Amino acid sequence: MSDIILSASHLHKTYRQRSGRFGFGNTVIKALDDVSIDLRAGSTLAVVGESGSGKSTLARCLLQLQPLDSGEILFQGRDLAKMSAKALRHERRHLQMIFQDPFASLNPRMKVGEIVGEGLLIHRLGSLEQQRAKVVSMLKRVGLEESDMQKYPHEFSGGQRQRIGIARALVLEPKVVVCDEPVSALDVSIQAQILLLLKELQQEMSLSYIFISHDLRVVRHIADEVAVMHNGRLIEQGKVGEIYAAPREQYTQNLLKSIPGRKHAAVQHV
Repeated sequence: MSDIILSASHLHKTYRQRSGRFGFGNTVIKALDDVSIDLRAGSTLAVVGESGSGKSTLARCLLQLQPLDSGEILFQGRDLAKMSAKALRHERRHLQMIFQDPFASLNPRMKVGEIVGEGLLIHRLGSLEQQRAKVVSMLKRVGLEESDMQKYPHEFSGGQRQRIGIARALVLEPKVVVCDEPVSALDVSIQAQILLLLKELQQEMSLSYIFISHDLRVVRHIADEVAVMHNGRLIEQGKVGEIYAAPREQYTQNLLKSIPGRKHAAVQHV
């Protein structure tokens, strides 16, 4: 648990937005302003904050889905930000993402078996028979059936579609998974099922999670550590119990106060 598997140092990312009455001006938005985080192997680091805090930009930059302005991202000692496109494609097998919207992130024209197995094809992992067996096994691990391979995404509920998204990410047996608001589009009862599934799979497959969320109620059930972001900056970080029990920053205190039944939940947690 003490080994750092992913370390990001001094990340900067800015966007330019047109401003002024006729759009001739430029406003610089600091999406990431000197952000540094460490992810320990086998643990879950939650990155929390309100909409616009920079947490989703951080998720995409960590996987190099968006380029950084500056900074260093070390995955097992190698800097992702300095890799060639070819080298980065190879590393992506070990760095996967589970997306927020389980419907928009799935190709509606592809069958589930094709969706889950696409990464195996891209990375040329095993024969077609081995790939099929891997897909079937992964679908069953997330609570689906072999027969679901022939169905299309629209034939499933929101929770089932997110299970498909999880299977797609994990079939490559990654080491780090970035979960970008993976339960925010789901009903509360389904959220609990997906969170439990993610925790079970983490233990079974020795996964390390970066869990992006605006909902601290959800985070307390899955995270080991919490990093709080505000206006592109990392303002507070610590073990989940410490942050919930004694947050230092007023912003974090306000986030915690917004949790329904916060006082009762805190007593139960202690």
